[in-house]
Amino acid sequence: MSGDLGAEVVVRAAAATLKKYTSIQLRLVGDQSELEDLVTRIVGDNPRLQIVHASEVVKMSEPPAEALRRKKDSSMRVAINLVKNGAADACVSSGNTGALMATAKFVLKTLPGIDRPAFITELPAKGGSLHMLDLGANTQASAEQLFQYAMMGSIVASDIARIDRPRVALLNIGAEDIKGNDTVREAAAMLDASSLNYVGFIEGNDLFSGKADVVVTDGFTGNVALKTIEGAVGLVTYFLQRAFTRNVFARLQAMLASRVLKSLAVEMDSRRYNGATLVGLNGIVIKSHGSADAVAFQHAIDTAIVEVRNQLPQQIGTLLQEEAA
Repeated sequence: MSGDLGAEVVVRAAAATLKKYTSIQLRLVGDQSELEDLVTRIVGDNPRLQIVHASEVVKMSEPPAEALRRKKDSSMRVAINLVKNGAADACVSSGNTGALMATAKFVLKTLPGIDRPAFITELPAKGGSLHMLDLGANTQASAEQLFQYAMMGSIVASDIARIDRPRVALLNIGAEDIKGNDTVREAAAMLDASSLNYVGFIEGNDLFSGKADVVVTDGFTGNVALKTIEGAVGLVTYFLQRAFTRNVFARLQAMLASRVLKSLAVEMDSRRYNGATLVGLNGIVIKSHGSADAVAFQHAIDTAIVEVRNQLPQQIGTLLQEEAA
């Protein structure tokens, strides 16, 4: 019920998902009267879509601790409870990020061997895609936690991008072994001794070079990097639009290059990469961007479906046991 664009986006994404998948069942959690009106108008009668009433909504600006303590019948809490009780296989939300993480961790708990969950998402890169974590769940991380992120990221990349033995790198201020702080160097030593395909340090300017499939960092650095990337894409788009609308000759060039520009727009479309997974939990929780439209939100649902089918939490738990043995 939260998110910047409201419930209609979710209902439209649900309608598209029902058409795309013939066996998926969806539950829309929130104010029943509002959702019923939207479903009647957008979806119609479909037995694979149910509405679960929730009387409260967590506001986007609400402190996570307050939401967790006072709003036990929020759409977010009820949805996560459905996962906890086995009535749903995954939860997808575009609501308050801090409240979603706090509620999911409280209700679902972390997997044995995982200290803290982390946000991971897929980004475009040369030759394929890149999976990066943590993107803001935890502002700080110990060497052990960075190691845990690497294990979880490796499994997600394998599941989502179908990469055999994903290449894992640590984000650092230099590629040399002597660079970085003690935490990063200690994490590197742990990864070197593990069964993961660790390829060393990677710098920010090499994130999309295709040198790594998974990039690991703390949540503060990861969130700053992600927002910088989003801003850079917006700046490039602005410069392209300005260049091709400057005068009549520029507009003519734009018409001649329209196919190339359309192809570039598709590849750079951030909606294709919407949906950050909160990995490390006893359940699947996907965070959609707060400003996601129906196309972007549907991609977040797609991510949840892939992770359910691949039993992501169970895979992470198995790898943790193997590394501890």
